[in-house]
Amino acid sequence: MARSKRTIRASEIGSFIYCQRAWWYQRNKIKPINVGELAAGQKFHQLHINQSRSANFLKVIAWLLVIISVIILSVLVTTILK
Repeated sequence: MARSKRTIRASEIGSFIYCQRAWWYQRNKIKPINVGELAAGQKFHQLHINQSRSANFLKVIAWLLVIISVIILSVLVTTILK
């Protein structure tokens, strides 16, 4: 029996590990019947990614403000104590 020389990609391995049937469908180019649910899931995940990025950005700004506040406070304390 001849074996195909097709390259297996890392995404295929992940798909196979997650769900062997989904991997088989992708490999045989069978289209899903739940297109609406998949689109809604992708939209939900994109919204979650955007919210996570915003939260991380705000966290960085908060830390910068804390650092700046500590620096200003230490300068004020040293000038008062002189």
